[in-house]
Amino acid sequence: MDAVCADLLAEVRAFRQRYPEVRYVDLICLDIPGHFYGKRYPIDMLEKVAAGSVLKLPQNCVLLGVQGGLFPIGDYCFNDGDPDAVRRLVPGTLKPVTWEAQPLGQMLITSDGTEKPIEFEPREVLAQVLKRLARKGIHPVVAFELEFYLFDKKLRDGLPQFPRDDLTDDADDQPNLHIERLSRFAPVLDEMVEATRAQGIDATVITAELGPGQFEINFGHLDDGLRAADWAALFCRSTRGVALKHGYRASFMAKPYLQHPGSGMHVHVSLYDSAGNNLLAANEQQPLRHAVAGCLELLPHSMPIFAPNQNSMRRLGGTVNTATKASWGFEDRDACLRIPESDVKNLRVEYRLAGADANPYLVLAAILVGLEQGLESGKEPIAPLNEDRSSGIDFPKEMFEAVRAMQHQPQLREGLGAEFVDVYCENKRQDHLAFMQEIGAREYRWYM
Repeated sequence: MDAVCADLLAEVRAFRQRYPEVRYVDLICLDIPGHFYGKRYPIDMLEKVAAGSVLKLPQNCVLLGVQGGLFPIGDYCFNDGDPDAVRRLVPGTLKPVTWEAQPLGQMLITSDGTEKPIEFEPREVLAQVLKRLARKGIHPVVAFELEFYLFDKKLRDGLPQFPRDDLTDDADDQPNLHIERLSRFAPVLDEMVEATRAQGIDATVITAELGPGQFEINFGHLDDGLRAADWAALFCRSTRGVALKHGYRASFMAKPYLQHPGSGMHVHVSLYDSAGNNLLAANEQQPLRHAVAGCLELLPHSMPIFAPNQNSMRRLGGTVNTATKASWGFEDRDACLRIPESDVKNLRVEYRLAGADANPYLVLAAILVGLEQGLESGKEPIAPLNEDRSSGIDFPKEMFEAVRAMQHQPQLREGLGAEFVDVYCENKRQDHLAFMQEIGAREYRWYM
């Protein structure tokens, strides 16, 4: 038994000793739309996998559409016999599931690090970007912030309803940033944080946001980009589960209400060399400007990642603190790329464009490719919003246009992998076509 298997087996046995009531463990991985798929394993079988037994799942699970179906994509799905692909356990991710009725565990799995990684698996895409940066002596430090909405568990005519708090039974229909809203929803929010920390995630600040039932929870900074994206993905899973336990629905939908702010995924990224020096702060912050320029150049071509569906595109309509053009600025929340005030050690870029429904692995991968491209090309960015409020570069706000802009962009194809870009763009195109194949009540009302 090699050292990796020995460590995994020790992790499983320590978990069993600490949680003897747990009989099953969900082995989970994120697909392209950002949903978890996987299998529920008896925990004694998990020991065998940890000890070296081969773990396989269908390769094409990664390609599932938003509704779970498969699309004909190149040679995959309906043209390849639906082959299995090897997965491995991700060390350190075996944690309790505290929100289910029965005691459960969960553990991340991935094809990254196997003999034949799946080129279009989101975690593998990010892993390859991070490995390339490491070879260049670039080491990112990352922190995610995720906004989400709470709704009443019961829909009315298929539409979400404002959540009602336990203290007053009043609907949260007067949203603001007041601290009292945190107290009114404290039971569910506190358990969300507890469930998050039980997964080993450093959950920090909780904020009541501007929308009805809208909140934000931040995570600590990590020098491991894969782990940072793992945290964001796992947080979404636990938050939905805890909300249902308390009689709510939690949603990371980017724009649930047209008249209220959308939910974003904000990503803070700084870059360091092997000695711990902040690369963005060198030479009077000139690398920062170059990195910003690279991000802005690739942003219009990365929109299917940052806004992965029709509802996410709706968020880009110009409401509070949502950019309508690719822009940047110092301490400016209207910019796609905000440069928070900080000292030299903590100088960073806050990428604010992505919707909360985006895939965290792919969002971070696209951001890092933009930063990498900028550092290497050495171009100057457009004027910051602090100097010119009209400064900005147009980006697509419609899915078919966005897919066309992404598919043939050479730096993205090189940075993220050509196979991934082709598969991802076709997945988004097919998902959008499927979404459009329904006639709603409004269409009959307008055109009958």
